[in-house]
Amino acid sequence: MDILSSLTAEQINFLILHYLGIILNWWWFYLPPVLFLIFRFLYLYWLQDRWWEKNYNPIVLEIKIPEEVAKTPRAMEQVFAGWWQLYDPPNWKEKWCEGQSLLSFSCEIVGIDGKPHFFLRIPKRSRQLFESHIYAQYPDIEITEVEDYTKAVPSDIPNKDWDMWGCDYVFTKPTYYPIKTYPHFEEESIKEEKRIDPLSNFLEGIAKLKKGEQIWLQIRVCPVLEEEEFPWRKPGEKAIREIVEKTPPKKSEPFLSAIFKGVAEAFIHSKPPGEEEKKEEKLDLGALKLAPHEIEILKAIGNKIAKHGFLCNVRHIYLGKREAFFRPNLRIPMSYITGELAAANLNTLKYWGKTGTKVVYWFIKRRLYLRKRRMVRQYRMRVSPLYPRPSGPGNYILNSEELATIFHFPGRQVAPVPTIKRVEAKKGGPPSELPVE
Repeated sequence: MDILSSLTAEQINFLILHYLGIILNWWWFYLPPVLFLIFRFLYLYWLQDRWWEKNYNPIVLEIKIPEEVAKTPRAMEQVFAGWWQLYDPPNWKEKWCEGQSLLSFSCEIVGIDGKPHFFLRIPKRSRQLFESHIYAQYPDIEITEVEDYTKAVPSDIPNKDWDMWGCDYVFTKPTYYPIKTYPHFEEESIKEEKRIDPLSNFLEGIAKLKKGEQIWLQIRVCPVLEEEEFPWRKPGEKAIREIVEKTPPKKSEPFLSAIFKGVAEAFIHSKPPGEEEKKEEKLDLGALKLAPHEIEILKAIGNKIAKHGFLCNVRHIYLGKREAFFRPNLRIPMSYITGELAAANLNTLKYWGKTGTKVVYWFIKRRLYLRKRRMVRQYRMRVSPLYPRPSGPGNYILNSEELATIFHFPGRQVAPVPTIKRVEAKKGGPPSELPVE
C-alpha cells in the first residue's frame, strides 16, 4: 500500500495498461489448458452417463419388517459392512474408454398417506449381494421388487395440483467428525431401562400425514476408499495428532526482555569447555493433559476412521396435493436428521441453503420454481446435489455405524406405529422328512 500511495496517477495508469497489454497479447497461451479441462470434464460426463444408462439397470426393493425385531442397529451395521463389497473401482481403460464408475445405491424411508415404507434402490445385477446380507441378520424380513414410488406422482412438480419443499444436508464440521450414533442411544436405554430408537419419532411423524401428503428421505451411498476417491482417514489421523500434541499458547513478551532473559539463561546454564551436556529425558504426558470432552472427541474420530466409509449425501422432500399440503410437516424429517442425530461436540447434519427450496432475493418466484424442479429431478435420478459436478460440500463420508443409525429396521416395541407394513406371519421351510422325487 505504501508503494502504491507513492505512485502518481500517470504511473498507475501506465502499469494498468502494461499488464492489460500482456494479458491481451498472451491470452491464447492460457486458453488450451482451460479448454482441455472443460473438454475432459464434459467427455467423462457423457461417457459415464451413457454407461450408466446401459449397464446400471436400477430396481427398487421394498422391505417389509416383522412384528418384533429383537436386534439393535448393530445388526444393520453388519449389513452395511457387507454391502461395502459393492466397491469395484474401474481401471484407467474402464474409466476413460468405457465410462465405468463406482456403483452406488440408495436407502430410502418414505411416508405415503401416513404409511411408512422402507426402500432400497440398487443395481439389478447386485440384488443377491444386498438380499443375502439382509437375510443373514434379519431372517424374518420380506423383500419384494416394486415399481419406483417416485413415478406415482407427476414429473412436473410443482404444478397447479402439487407443491413440494426439499433440501440437501451438509456437515457442520469436517467429514471425519461423526454424528450421534446408536451406541449413544444404547447407553441411554440402559439408564432409562427401556429401548430408545431415534427413528421412532420420525415414523410417528410420518403416521400423522393425511391422504395426499408424502415425505421422502433419501440416503445415497457409494463405497469408497481413502486413497482413490475421497481423503478422510488421513485428515482424521492428523486431527487426532493435533489434539494429542497440542501445547498451551505462549504469552508474548517484549523484545528486549526476551533478549536479556535468553542471555541470562545462557550464562547461568553454561558449562566449562569439554564437559558434555547431559540430556534430560522428559516424560511426554500426551493424552493425560486432555480434557474429558477432548478424549471423547478422540475416541469418536478414531472409531469413525476405523470402519468402512461410504461417500453419501442425504436429502428429503415433502410434497403433496395443494389442498393437503401443510408446510409445517416439512419439519418432520428435519427434526430427525438435524435434531435426533446431532452431536454438538462432534458433528451435525444441517440444512444446505445453496440447494434448498427457499429463495429470499432476486427473481424469487422463478428461482424457487427452478430449484423445486431440480430437487425432484435429482431425487428421482438419485444423484449428488451438484450433479454433474463430482464433489462439493453436499458429499461427505458416513461410516457403517452412522448409516445403521439413520437407516435400520425397528420392531413394534420401539416403534409402535400401526401403519408400518410388517410381516404378519413367519415363513418356515418345508419339513426335513418330506419325500422328494
